[in-house]
Amino acid sequence: MPSEPFTLTVFCGSRHGARPIYTEAAAELGRLAAAHNIRIAYGGGRLGLMGVLADAALAAGGEVVGIIPEYLTQHEVLHPGLTETFIVADLFARKQRMLDIGHAFASLPGGFGTLDEFFEVVSWIQLGQLDAPNVLVNIEGYFDRLLGLVTDVVAEDFARAEHLERIQHVDSVPELIALLEGGALATPGVEGTRP
Repeated sequence: MPSEPFTLTVFCGSRHGARPIYTEAAAELGRLAAAHNIRIAYGGGRLGLMGVLADAALAAGGEVVGIIPEYLTQHEVLHPGLTETFIVADLFARKQRMLDIGHAFASLPGGFGTLDEFFEVVSWIQLGQLDAPNVLVNIEGYFDRLLGLVTDVVAEDFARAEHLERIQHVDSVPELIALLEGGALATPGVEGTRP
């Protein structure tokens, strides 16, 4: 029986954002994931960075799994050409499935939903329910202020320093791929495990 492919769950915007470099990074991640045989799991949409990510991975021959709440399919945001699609009841079920399927997690620039999903992973890791890489792809310093905030959370003693250390960040998509290849992707049993 073939083993399950390494799956990177990606959180990112359903809009393109203010700077073209965000769109370029989403396309680059799709292409590089396909080239490195990394399956992408994401929110299932066809708009914004989400759609760019999926389109680029599929065009490069990669696998893309979408997880989307049923009510969003009624607003014509569902990507029609994914490798596999899971239609779930609501946002809570979507996050649960995205957490379950991922061996590692990466956040590209995005809005409040992206931040919510990123912090969901942070919380699961902090509570010992998940042991997986959680990486901010800090394109053009997009997450600088967020990184400052989480540092302040530790400095003000609302979290331990070891939890801050579990929030990894890189400045580019190639650095993300290198990080995965040097860690979770290269070490069976490390990725996406639950105690």
